[in-house]
Amino acid sequence: MKTIGLIGGMSWESTVTYYCLINEAVKEKMGGLHSAKILLYSVDFAEIEEYQAKGEWDKSAEVLAQAAVSLEKAGADFIVICTNTMHKVVPQIQKQIRIPIIHIAQAAASVLKEQGICRVGLLGTKYTMTQEFYKSKLIEAGIEVLIPNDTDIEIVNNIIYGELCLGMIREESRKEYIRIIDQMMADGAQGVILGCTEIGLLIKQEHTELPVFDTTQIHAAKAAELSMDSNM
Repeated sequence: MKTIGLIGGMSWESTVTYYCLINEAVKEKMGGLHSAKILLYSVDFAEIEEYQAKGEWDKSAEVLAQAAVSLEKAGADFIVICTNTMHKVVPQIQKQIRIPIIHIAQAAASVLKEQGICRVGLLGTKYTMTQEFYKSKLIEAGIEVLIPNDTDIEIVNNIIYGELCLGMIREESRKEYIRIIDQMMADGAQGVILGCTEIGLLIKQEHTELPVFDTTQIHAAKAAELSMDSNM
């Protein structure tokens, strides 16, 4: 079994979900008392969020690259960054290590293609929704990406940082997300990507008719699959 190197803490609430999902997948596949081989490097999210807000992405890249290097030295066979937004700095991190980084947007694109989805709504932080580092991976896979209007982008973003990353789940916020998802469906989206690892704490498939693609679940499943792949 391969050793998974998790870079977590962004936020720790969703990192817990990664750990559970990966181990559940390994247990289901291998049975018995099997569990995943995982190394976890959990960062201080306050530091990372401050760099995000200031646009100091190179500094956040340095922090995560240090984490990745530490995981590689400790014996990780590949890296999983437990957040969507910080995939913006994957190129900088990858330059510092020899082991691969499993990109969350590419994992999501593969699942979307398997499901025949060619037009999808994207929810996430304002960085994920408005910048190209994430959407480009979907577009390269032939998937059209829809995002909310400017006002709703701010609503989605504020709920992520002001509530979900703090472990707060509010029904009023769920209703706002459902309203935004309904608008995406009206605009022709065939599914919606929960492109922030905390959104799955708030939105489940039961809350909308639109097929939901939770990137935390997709990314964790991919990590578990690769950890059990002898050909990797």
